[in-house]
Amino acid sequence: MGRLMITIGILFVVIGLFVEFGSHFLPLGHLPGDISLTGKHGSFYFPIVSCIVVSIVLNLILRLFQ
Repeated sequence: MGRLMITIGILFVVIGLFVEFGSHFLPLGHLPGDISLTGKHGSFYFPIVSCIVVSIVLNLILRLFQ
C-alpha cells in the first residue's frame, strides 16, 4: 500500500510540474489538429490531438511503473 501511495504521489508531482511548466515546451490545447469552430451563437473546441498526446504520455508513464 505504501509503495502505491508513493507512486501516485510521484505521478501527481510530475503531472503538476507538467501543467505548470509544460505549456512553454508543448502547447497542449493549441496543437495542429485540435478542432475549433466559431459561429454566430457560440463556439466549440475539442482538443483531439492534445488528448491523444496526453494519453500516450500517461500510457508510457504507467508502463514504466508496471
